[in-house]
This record gives sequence, C-alpha cells and structure tokens, in this order.
Amino acid sequence: MSAPPTDTRRPDVDQEVGVGLRRLRRERRLSLEELASRTSLSIGFLSQIERGLSSPTLRALAGVADALGVGLADLFPNGEASPDQAATIVRAGGRSELQLWRSGIRKQLLTPHSDASRLNIFMVEMEPGASTGDELYTHKGEEAGLVMAGTMLLSVEKEHWTLQEGDSFRFLSSRPHRFANGHDGVTQVLWVNSL
Repeated sequence: MSAPPTDTRRPDVDQEVGVGLRRLRRERRLSLEELASRTSLSIGFLSQIERGLSSPTLRALAGVADALGVGLADLFPNGEASPDQAATIVRAGGRSELQLWRSGIRKQLLTPHSDASRLNIFMVEMEPGASTGDELYTHKGEEAGLVMAGTMLLSVEKEHWTLQEGDSFRFLSSRPHRFANGHDGVTQVLWVNSL
C-alpha cells in the first residue's frame, strides 16, 4: 500500500471548509474555546481550520459536526440547504465535494442539502494509502455502505474486515471505527449516513 498524498499545497477546499465552519460556529454563538471543549481539539487547530491553514481529518470534521449539532454534509463547501426543502435530485455536475487531500479521501454528497433531512448519501473515493488515521473515532448516527470498486479495510471496535467489491456494511457511528483503502488502486464506496 502506498502512502497518502504528500503535496503540501493548500487547496481552495480548505478555505471553503474553514469559512463554512466559522459561519456555523458563529450562528450557534459558540466561541472557539467552547467548540474546542466540545470536540477535544485545540483552540489553535480549530482556528487554523477556520482560516484555511489546516486540512482537517475526517475524524476531526465528524467531531466538529457533532459538537455543532449538524451532519457532516453541512460542513461541505457550498453546503447550504436548498431553499426548496422538498428537493429531490442532485445533478452530477452540481454535487458538493469535500476533499480531505492530506488523507487521500474525497467525499461527494449525492443527496440534496436539507436542514430537515437526517439521511445523506456519499460517494467516497480513497486514493492508494488513504485512511481516516490510526485512531478509531465516533460521531452521531448510523452508517452503511457498499464497496463499488477496490478494497476497503474497516475496523469497528476490535473487529476488522477486508471488504471487496460488492461487499456491504452497517454499524452505529457511536461505535469506534476507522477505514482505509486496502489495495494499490482507488477504492470507491457508496456510503450512507443518517443522524
């Protein structure tokens, strides 16, 4: 398995995620100190994320989303809810995307943004060597998925699986978990999260 990307350039997505995070934090009238205490992330790191100076991990974003009382989809760039709460479709060219470029993970939101929805579907792509990190993490909700291409290594608590194309999974997000690409090509997973 090769290492995740080592490119040190900061893509525009870091700026966009930071702006959205700051907006959500301020809407909830939380200080950086209060958000830090709710997430166990440092004030400095949260400040760097908000200013687009740090690229957060999926684990960090999941913790921030829980602390703000939103779903992960709400932290996506252009992640504002559709004015039409009954929105039904998302065109292929209109998907919001989150690139966790330091970890080699890219998530596309396949469902419309909606404040009322508790269900989001993502297409997760993992580059060779990509992972959510060595530590297990938790967040609110439940998740399920289907490996569309490649191989995914999934750990939930003390159990570990290697999932091949066509294999599927489901678990409560409150159970400590992590995942990684398990082969030398891109792995694609159709991933469902509910709050």
